[in-house]
Amino acid sequence: MSKLAPISLAIAAALAITACGQKSEPEPSATDNSTTETAAAPVASSTSDDSSMASSDKQAYFGNLHIHTSWSFDGYTNGSPTSPEDAYRWAKGEAIPATKEGGMMKIKKPLDWYAVSDHAEYMGVFKNMEDPDSPFSKLDIAKEITSEDSAVAFKAFAKILDDMNKGKSDPQLSDPEMAKSMWQEIIDIAEQHNEPGSFTTFAAFEWTSAPNNRNLHRVVIFNGSEGIPEMPFSTLDSNKPEDLWKYMNTARDSGAELLAVPHNGNASDGMMFELTDSYGNEITKEYSENRIKNEPVYEISQIKGTSETHPDLSPNDEFADFELWDYTLSAITERPTKRQGSYLRQAYLDGIRMEMNDQGNPFKYGVIGDSDTHNSAASVEEDNYTGKFAGEFNKEHRLKGIPGYEEASKQQIREFSSGGLAGVWAEENTRDAIFNAMARKETFGTSGTRMQVRVFASFEYDDNILDSEDWVNMAYDKGVPMGSELSGASDNSPVLIIQAMKEADGANLDRAQVIKGWVDSEGNAQEKIFDVALSDDRTDGSEMLESTVDLKTGKYTNDIGASSFLVTWKDPEFDPAQHAFYYVRVLEIPTPRWSTLDAIALGQEIRDDLPATIQERAWSSPIWYSAE
Repeated sequence: MSKLAPISLAIAAALAITACGQKSEPEPSATDNSTTETAAAPVASSTSDDSSMASSDKQAYFGNLHIHTSWSFDGYTNGSPTSPEDAYRWAKGEAIPATKEGGMMKIKKPLDWYAVSDHAEYMGVFKNMEDPDSPFSKLDIAKEITSEDSAVAFKAFAKILDDMNKGKSDPQLSDPEMAKSMWQEIIDIAEQHNEPGSFTTFAAFEWTSAPNNRNLHRVVIFNGSEGIPEMPFSTLDSNKPEDLWKYMNTARDSGAELLAVPHNGNASDGMMFELTDSYGNEITKEYSENRIKNEPVYEISQIKGTSETHPDLSPNDEFADFELWDYTLSAITERPTKRQGSYLRQAYLDGIRMEMNDQGNPFKYGVIGDSDTHNSAASVEEDNYTGKFAGEFNKEHRLKGIPGYEEASKQQIREFSSGGLAGVWAEENTRDAIFNAMARKETFGTSGTRMQVRVFASFEYDDNILDSEDWVNMAYDKGVPMGSELSGASDNSPVLIIQAMKEADGANLDRAQVIKGWVDSEGNAQEKIFDVALSDDRTDGSEMLESTVDLKTGKYTNDIGASSFLVTWKDPEFDPAQHAFYYVRVLEIPTPRWSTLDAIALGQEIRDDLPATIQERAWSSPIWYSAE
């Protein structure tokens, strides 16, 4: 496999949308959808009121499937008092305990769906050390694990994690019968909380492979209870993804419907999207098909950062530095050194090249956002952040660090994001509908906002398609939605339909961008960013909006930005002979980061080693164009 050539990237403005009606936060603003075309990228555009988002029989449903409780070994040793039962109660809007010492957590707006995915490794063992009747409570390590001193418990956890990541299993912590029992209880609790039509749950676990602390984790979710294996698959069984897929294929042969979701390539040090298999062999078409069959979507943003791209890979992308978490999974702080193989946009480019080499495309992922909380509450609301672990429920601990922790570990915590959300376009709020949306990749991820985004593409859309009230159904009938492949011979560019609508009581939108990637005739990977919609009468994407955030109060206003975008766009540089991908990124106006809000609440100075404000965002699943 040849080494990739350097990436050439340019940023171009293709279309600007203006917003004229503004209201103060949290009231949503009205939008003037008048448009300005540029000569470089002729497009058709139209206006739309907010109701058009609901004109299809599919709706956007928001949820999380990457959720841990005290039943995970690291959730327990970091102080979580919560159970899977608590997690589902929280997602439905109930208050749950935050720490063993007190405090409550409650989401402001309930979610549509949720899945508890505790670690398969030592599932429930540490929690059972609390029980004096459990044989696990008699182990020497139990005194450390259950210590009231968080630093002592963390040290014990770190040793177990380090051994696990080196492939060492502790036999005294392994009890197959207990693992079966805990796993069945997780399945049963999900069943008890599933309410078709109003709240959906999935049985799930996390496979926690991290060879030498390099993250290869996958969350595995099941649609329904039929054919679920009696044991989850853990990294103690194998740390190779190929073996996880073999487990999944066997379960599927037994009647199970399941899929896996990889995450945090940014913490993999190049291993997540390597250009070989786990044994160092060149990737084959069979490997690619097996991988994407089992893991159709990727978690692009979560508490441990965003792994869309990195400034080292996309140096001209001025928004590439969003919420980066630049660490491996070592309990002792360690920085990764390899960018390639760690970020999704580069993987998309590598996948195109492999497909051109008749290897298939192993990285044809749709995207979601997610959480990775280890205390039941996804904590995706920036102004309602309660931390990844229970010890971070205390604002002082989040900003100044948990007593007894090394300073480097404290900084890792400060650099945590508030977590993301998965958005799916589905016919109804049921297991089948939501699972199938993920399987077909009609998904989008957000950094925590409930912005709605959808994208379609076709060679057959009329220029005036958006003038029709039935444009969504026409878009499905004549084209493909995000997550799909577009093929066909045409000298003309396909038309992309792009729609984004702000969260009802959230921040306005700054811009919508199309990120295009392709491999040129000389085999060089290329990427280009087009600003296809800009708010506030701007015609140049390099013109940034002035933040309205008051750093003394943590308040912002929606006096800038747009409430929605609805445009069609054509690629001005389309080459029918080139394989390509297109995905959409939509940015909100600047809002305060959780760490800023914490500092204000505590009467402290805002830290200068963290961003004071962020631009929350959403990413669509790509549409891939295959040249014939």
